[in-house]
Amino acid sequence: MAEMKQAPAGASAGEKLLTWVDNRFPATKLWNEHVGEYYAPKNFNFWYFFGSLALLVLVIQIVTGIFLVMNYKPDAALAFASVEYIMRDVPWGWLIRYMHSTGASAFFVVVYLHMFRGLMYGSYRTPRELVWIFGCLIFLCLMAEAFMGYLLPWGQMSFWGAQVIINLFAAVPFIGPDLAILIRGDYVVGDATLNRFFSLHVIAVPLVLLGLVVAHIIALHEVGSNNPDGVEIKQGPKDAKGKPLDGIPFHPYYSVHDLLGVVGFLIVFTAVIFFAPEMGGYFLERPNFIPADPFQTPAHIAPVWYFTPFYSMLRATTDLMVNVLAIIIALGAVLNLIKGQGKSKVVGVVIAAVVIALLKTFEAKFWGVAVMGGAVVILVGLPWLDKSPVKSIRYRPSWHKLVYGVFVINFVILGYLGVQPPSPTGEMVSQVGTLIYFGFFVLMPWWSQLGTFKPVPDRVTFKPH
Repeated sequence: MAEMKQAPAGASAGEKLLTWVDNRFPATKLWNEHVGEYYAPKNFNFWYFFGSLALLVLVIQIVTGIFLVMNYKPDAALAFASVEYIMRDVPWGWLIRYMHSTGASAFFVVVYLHMFRGLMYGSYRTPRELVWIFGCLIFLCLMAEAFMGYLLPWGQMSFWGAQVIINLFAAVPFIGPDLAILIRGDYVVGDATLNRFFSLHVIAVPLVLLGLVVAHIIALHEVGSNNPDGVEIKQGPKDAKGKPLDGIPFHPYYSVHDLLGVVGFLIVFTAVIFFAPEMGGYFLERPNFIPADPFQTPAHIAPVWYFTPFYSMLRATTDLMVNVLAIIIALGAVLNLIKGQGKSKVVGVVIAAVVIALLKTFEAKFWGVAVMGGAVVILVGLPWLDKSPVKSIRYRPSWHKLVYGVFVINFVILGYLGVQPPSPTGEMVSQVGTLIYFGFFVLMPWWSQLGTFKPVPDRVTFKPH
């Protein structure tokens, strides 16, 4: 049994209570490890607001979701009417619903910016591979949560969007049709689907999401935070107590710093809620204000904006695109045959032949699903794809910044095209954009090593202000 601590003589009632709790639960120890005595680099900038903002939005989504569930009916005959009831008759129901719908988009905004910061400053590099992997799993979980929640209003776009996406699983070879039925719970999207998605959206996925968030934070605090210079403060000079000289306690310095970000975020967040909750049809689509009708397909079916880059890649994967991929793989095999050494030549040719055979065996619809999923999964491999001798973009060649800029612009263009109705021009641009997206990652082991790199300082660069 651990030794029981005693409160000092003359201690206040609060101190005595804390001592009593600490003897039974490591409250003070946890506070010191993760907040009070957790030393973070002192040169954080604007890009480091978004991690704490993601936590804030997660809390908003959980709290508003609880109140929405109190009045929502997960029944195909009542779901749409229950949402209208929340909007019209439940006190402040309209505000709670708009907070939740706006919060969904806000969540993806801050998460995308958070991931972009990691990409810029190499926050996925050693020793933070597991932090990055947990983050990618959070992103996947968030996409699943958003997709399942999207069906719940039971509007036209919700219904038909779910119908289209679930039908894609039917393209999976051998198990596709049975897999689609398993997801739907029926042969068509209906009451069984709604109940399944409701239970997963409200209970199962949030529990997994919370667990991953905790794991993400614990892993981060174990290895320490990265910084804009990509310098490890734990390996730098330390004071007499062993604390890094280039770090400062998270509390009160960054807790106050993050509070400023929270205030700025809430100003924008509330402005959207009160003045543009639908955001011109991007946050809440107009067809979703019409009850789901299984007998009338909307003129144009598109997912919510935060899924559209990946949806655009899905639509871009046509028979022509599959042939282009086969040609690229064949050229890669020929290049490996010319430049490669030893057994790698034979292995490269064999792998290329197998992949090309698979590309021609299965229909383009399946490869569209594979491309869409691969676009997310490939992020997990980023720590091993980046071979750059430095972490931060600050010390990379200038043209590397151009590569990152092209990648971001390309991602935005793919998102825009995913919202638009299909067209020959849009399809062609999407196909080029898909190749650029995957080329960024597949060629990263090569291009990330090229160029003249700037010397990385021994300590973080910091200008007091």
